[in-house]
Amino acid sequence: MLTIGVDIGGTKVAAGVVDDQGKIVEHTLRPTAADRPDLVAETVAGVVRELSAGRPIEAVGVGAAGFVDETRSVVRFAPNLAWREEPLQKKISDLVGLPVVIENDANAMAWGETRFGAGRGQSHVVCVTLGTGIGGGLVFDGALYRGRWGMGAELGHMQVQPGGRPCGCGNIGCWEQYASGQALVKEARELAEAVPERAGILLGLAGGKIEGEEITEAARRGDEVALRAFASFADWLGQGMADLAAVLDPGCFIVGGGVSRAADLFIDRARESFAGRLTGRGHRPLADIRLAELGAAAGVVGAADLARQR
Repeated sequence: MLTIGVDIGGTKVAAGVVDDQGKIVEHTLRPTAADRPDLVAETVAGVVRELSAGRPIEAVGVGAAGFVDETRSVVRFAPNLAWREEPLQKKISDLVGLPVVIENDANAMAWGETRFGAGRGQSHVVCVTLGTGIGGGLVFDGALYRGRWGMGAELGHMQVQPGGRPCGCGNIGCWEQYASGQALVKEARELAEAVPERAGILLGLAGGKIEGEEITEAARRGDEVALRAFASFADWLGQGMADLAAVLDPGCFIVGGGVSRAADLFIDRARESFAGRLTGRGHRPLADIRLAELGAAAGVVGAADLARQR
């Protein structure tokens, strides 16, 4: 049984034909017309037609960054794709003549990792996606949790620091302002400006503008400021997961996203931070904290499987 999974990002559309074992049979990439919602639907339809040629495709699952309504058909708001109340499911279904399911991209990733990746065999999973911001997905009792209106699991926007840094969502002190890719960069830049004598490697690599790749490389070379930035990032990551465990009590956290490629620099400290901040520590089991296994394919695999199980 074959379905197609599509992962719509701000710059590209990734898609693949996926079998019922979570294996991608064929995949493709197309650029995203982020400022033209109508063209995004056309682009998705194009990749579906390409991938379905000569194959018995049952349904299509689409993961999109933004608020997807409870019917899994309308994207109510997508900050990077100019979508406002976009009837994406109907547009794509009308174009391709197949059943279509729309899902938040982080939810799709969480489902893919739970079914076929790091969360296999786990019934209660919290997936934390570390990118520019923080995304999230929740699987409870083996089912994807979406909330009453389909907008649950926006983990990056729980407040961890009252009176803290302003967030793009309009609130202040959100978790993603302290434990995301943009937070790591902000911390490193501020430290390098304050104590440049301790950031020689980082400043030499950056050549004027500090970004994530330079921070990672500098930390691996022992740069003090880069290491301090990762330590702060890890402490906040552990704090946020401890707060989530107090509410959700998962058996497993899965950490993925682009920043997780540098996990060797923060994951052990994040686990220590989590264990040290957990409510009732010493009197409850510790949830596993695992690294995602499917990488960039998780969203495609998860969206395809959600379409299969529609």
